[in-house]
Amino acid sequence: MGRTVEGRKKLPDSFAPFRGLGASTGFPRLTPWAMICRPYGAWAAGNSSPPAKSLKSRNTNSGLRGRASGFVAKAVFNCVTLKFPRVPACVSEALVLRTFPLKEADLVVSFLTRDQGKLRGVAKRARRPKSAFGAGLERLSHVRMAYFQRETRELVNLDSCELIRSQFGLACDYRASVALDYFAEVTDQLLPSAEPSEKFFRLLLAVLDSLRPAEAGSAWRAVTYFSLWAVRLSGWLPQLDVCLGCGTLLNDPETPERAFFSRGREGLVCNDCRRNLGGSSWELSAASLELASEMLRKPVAEVARPAWDQSTAADLRRFLVQQIETHADRRLVTAPLLEESVAG
Repeated sequence: MGRTVEGRKKLPDSFAPFRGLGASTGFPRLTPWAMICRPYGAWAAGNSSPPAKSLKSRNTNSGLRGRASGFVAKAVFNCVTLKFPRVPACVSEALVLRTFPLKEADLVVSFLTRDQGKLRGVAKRARRPKSAFGAGLERLSHVRMAYFQRETRELVNLDSCELIRSQFGLACDYRASVALDYFAEVTDQLLPSAEPSEKFFRLLLAVLDSLRPAEAGSAWRAVTYFSLWAVRLSGWLPQLDVCLGCGTLLNDPETPERAFFSRGREGLVCNDCRRNLGGSSWELSAASLELASEMLRKPVAEVARPAWDQSTAADLRRFLVQQIETHADRRLVTAPLLEESVAG
């Protein structure tokens, strides 16, 4: 026998599991999400067979209840398609290179990671006073960056950054501050995107550590060491002991040759080849060649000289900057500022 519900249709006894649950059709009172994602067999409480007839509500005042009878039977079996993709978060040790404003409150950040190489990402609301990034996006800040990366997008989405070490203490020294700009510009120009370069990352950490002692000339030593190794790690450092024109050994102990270089030409040439080539050229002294050979063998902290100033290895820095500008196909903005910092 069936049971009679006041003002409603008489239901058979087979619908007893649904009795008293508030729906005019005998179905449980569930939210729309539960109606979609719960399997239909669980509603019947052991009764695997659905109702024989498609019941429709006669209660026009109940919005969701009245539509449940015709909606559940069709949508309940499509729950497997309702899956939301999740993008895994990446956490990398990084050095912030440069930032560019985007819209009103965002920033485009170029940063070098230890394991993923140079990347660019968008930091949402980073320019607001109460930004979650804080001082972590300052120039050459050593941070632990968390970001979301998709293969089909060039820019990553920055989530947060944890500051490991800031370079704010070097801002009081003008030469050290310009040296930081030089490091960031050269790194951003030389390194391709998304190619791991752990050696370049360790080079930056080494030269930044060498700037910490407030010694006279530490900025010139760091800039010279960084320029030499940046050109070498990029694969552009020519042989410093052989003439590019005739192949003469420049550092022959019996008959040493003077070394010259010019803009737009790779390598060094001897005095005879310089006359044949013509054009403006500069001489690279034997002391600078010896210093370059020492820097290629020792860490920056072990390269010691009695006194470092702007004139120390100035010709070597000019040669390395010209090599960088030739291969990068653009002039460096910070190189002239660095050489003029003492005079100013």
